[in-house]
Amino acid sequence: MKAVVMNAIGGTEVMAFADRPDPVPAPGEVLVEIKAAGVNFMDIGVRQGRAWTEHANPKILGVEGAGRVLALGESVADFQIGQRVAWVYHPGSYAQKAAIPAHALVPVPDAIDDRTAAAVMMQGLTASHFASDFYPVQPGDVAFVHAAAGGVGLLLTQIIKLRGGSVIGRVSSQDKVAVARAAGADHVIVDREGQFAAEALRLTEGEGVHVVYDGSGPTTFRGSLDVLRRSGTFCWYGPVLGGPGALDIMSLPRSIKIGYATFFDHIPTPALLRQHAARLFDWIAQGHLTINFGGDYALADAARAHADMASRATTGKLLLIA
Repeated sequence: MKAVVMNAIGGTEVMAFADRPDPVPAPGEVLVEIKAAGVNFMDIGVRQGRAWTEHANPKILGVEGAGRVLALGESVADFQIGQRVAWVYHPGSYAQKAAIPAHALVPVPDAIDDRTAAAVMMQGLTASHFASDFYPVQPGDVAFVHAAAGGVGLLLTQIIKLRGGSVIGRVSSQDKVAVARAAGADHVIVDREGQFAAEALRLTEGEGVHVVYDGSGPTTFRGSLDVLRRSGTFCWYGPVLGGPGALDIMSLPRSIKIGYATFFDHIPTPALLRQHAARLFDWIAQGHLTINFGGDYALADAARAHADMASRATTGKLLLIA
């Protein structure tokens, strides 16, 4: 089979489209023919040496995708050959085939195509966790969403609106405003330098927001503190861009609550993974949740997809089509 491997830590030049042995499903695994794989900032972090350092190179990149069952390992009873499935985390998803633990797979309903299934898993489950578990948005809440035209931001905005909240979105350029508004953002602030707090406070008549979702790295950390109202909640995510550095907890203002949110806490069991994925699929099928596709790339063009994502010029979800 063909796969995208990284041969060393570095830039896109370390990525290669190479032949790899076809995987064989072990007991408890399912062999899947991959139709589409999601491109995520996590993948860039792996390539840059921020994760998976315990695994030797060369290694296959990618964690998310959708496809069709080709074969079943011993003791697998939940799936059948030919069934369509998706997954949110399986290292080695930039490939034509993968042997994936059955507990990591979810069934894909007929109403959801492969591209949509691959596009919604990581970012959809992440957004679902942020808005329904980490801080359960209530009707009337005001949320501040960074990178509101990105993959997570667009889904997060829609889920906040589904739950009755309103959204102040932040985008990095004027050409992303329309995309964020189309997802439901009530207000959109254009800002690249972290100078957004004053406008957000003006929009909330000085009260501040109930929750801020910030995956934009250290540049925005101070401003995100400033936009929160008393007892507001700060949802920090996105390790690829780095953390804010040492934090004196006694310096936190206005009795705010701050935490680092990871989507794995939303899906700690196979049952919850399938339950929350099924809810996302239902929302999409019913027209309540729309996936914004930022671009389809051939599997061989994964390096270009990484470069485009890193440029911050894209909006929505990038996919590799196997």
